[in-house]
Amino acid sequence: MPAPHRVVIVAFPGVELLDVTGPAEVFSVASRVADGERPRYTVEIASADGGAVATSSGVRLLSDLRLDEVAGRVDTLLVSGAVIHPEEGGTRAVVDPVVTDWLRTAVPRAGRTGSVCAGAHLLAAAGLLNGRSATTHWLTSAQLAAEHPEISVDPDSIFVRSGSVWTCAGITSGMDMALAMVAEDHGHALALATARVMVMYVKRSGGQSQFSVPLSVQEPACDRIGELRQWITEHPEADLSAEALAQRVSLSPRHFSRVFAQRTGTTPAAYVESARLEAARRLLEEGDAGLPQIATASGLGSLQTLHRVFQRHLKTTPAEYRRRFR
Repeated sequence: MPAPHRVVIVAFPGVELLDVTGPAEVFSVASRVADGERPRYTVEIASADGGAVATSSGVRLLSDLRLDEVAGRVDTLLVSGAVIHPEEGGTRAVVDPVVTDWLRTAVPRAGRTGSVCAGAHLLAAAGLLNGRSATTHWLTSAQLAAEHPEISVDPDSIFVRSGSVWTCAGITSGMDMALAMVAEDHGHALALATARVMVMYVKRSGGQSQFSVPLSVQEPACDRIGELRQWITEHPEADLSAEALAQRVSLSPRHFSRVFAQRTGTTPAAYVESARLEAARRLLEEGDAGLPQIATASGLGSLQTLHRVFQRHLKTTPAEYRRRFR
């Protein structure tokens, strides 16, 4: 019987707890539900000094070994992430220089490498994502793109695979990525069995969006634009022209467009299209309605527009999206 697949997860002070424990639990459960006497995976946590690591939640993790003790075969090397929330400048990814330096020599020796959440910033700082496509948590994707123009940053996908290097989005998406790795290593059946034990969706594959319009409007609707965004999400089939929306908030169309862009970072037309696309995706995932009915209910209007919007934003057809994500 082949030796267990060795997984090493790198942690450092301030790391997100679930970035480490989420993937670790997926690999552990996969070993427990697999047939056979020998476990399919072994998981070790490595840190700079090999001691206890304080996570962002305050829970302390005990490392199995120091970074300089990681020797021999490493089948999968995962890098967890950490962020800070300064009062000004928005959320920022933390780049630990000790880990970054170590990665430059460790990654080329690993069979497969992955980052969880803002861990992509450490791989990027080590030059290991140059020329590749990558993703990270949507809160830090702009930072990654600005600091590393040599990387093709995908701010939307759950996870992205570029050769032997995988990157994933925020926190729980590390578990989705780990499930995909289990499927690659041992087949879909074991990944499905693992997902069932963990009460997870095994089909939340990499191309699915990490950012939804309903999620974006769950902030307090404390002003007219916030209330309007909530209303747009709840009424995608309504007249959502700039003129109609401006009338709802008692502004001139020109002033409304300027205020909306300042408040949301996008135009009213782009936001409406995103909200309608999200509504169509939800209908495809959750129901049996035909495509013409979905086009009408989502506010996209026609089957042709439905197809055009899906191709432009998701590079797929509505029917293929339903097949993959339902």
